[in-house]
Order: sequence, then structure tokens, then C-alpha cells
Amino acid sequence: MSIENKVVVITGASSGIGAATAKLLASKGAQVVLGARREDRLQALADDIGANAHYRVTDVTDQHQVHDLIQSAVDQFGRVDVLYNNAGTMPQGNLSDREYDKWQMMLNVNIMGVLNGIGEVLPMMQQQHDG
Repeated sequence: MSIENKVVVITGASSGIGAATAKLLASKGAQVVLGARREDRLQALADDIGANAHYRVTDVTDQHQVHDLIQSAVDQFGRVDVLYNNAGTMPQGNLSDREYDKWQMMLNVNIMGVLNGIGEVLPMMQQQHDG
């Protein structure tokens, strides 16, 4: 199966694996829609990729922002074929420090962020019978 002309939404796209994946997929002809919190990095990545890239600042813990990311993919490219739920965080430290706020943020990003993405694209993919 070819990725050419597929529309791929990538969360956590501003650095690391997300950015590398976006570059690779775009080089193979995919249309990539980049979501992350850091606009300067998203814009630089989209500029580097070129016409095959579109971005939207997105905090995956906010269901409305995830909706807007997916909608921007549809507005820009007409559909979503792939959601790469890449956004994630892993706080460093000792459990004995009891950093509950960091733990809660990890759960919000790593669990709810994934579910927010799935919740937005699943009905579309079911309707398309593809994705």
C-alpha cells in the first residue's frame, strides 16, 4: 500500500519522532497535517516540508483543539486517511517526590490525548470505509 496522496494527521509533530515521521511521509508523497503546541517549530517544519504540509497549533488534552486540527485537515486536503497519535509526555523524577500535577498531565496527554484523536477521526473513517 502506498502512502502517496494520503492525508496523515500527526500529533506531537513539532519535534522528535513526530517531526521525522512528517518529513519522511511527505517525502513519499503524503499530505501531512501537523499538530503540536509550539507554533514556531510547527511553522518551521511546515516551511521545510513545503506544499504537502499544513499545521495547526494543538493541545491534544483539549478536545475542541483536536476537533479543529482534524477539521483543518479536511478543509485543507478533503479527508483524513491516517491519524498518527504521537503526542506524549513522560515526567522524570522520583515517585517519592509525589509530583501529582506532572502525573496528571501525563495521563491527560498520553491517554485523553489519544482518545480525543480517535474520537474525532473514527466516525469519519467509518463513513469513508477507510482509514
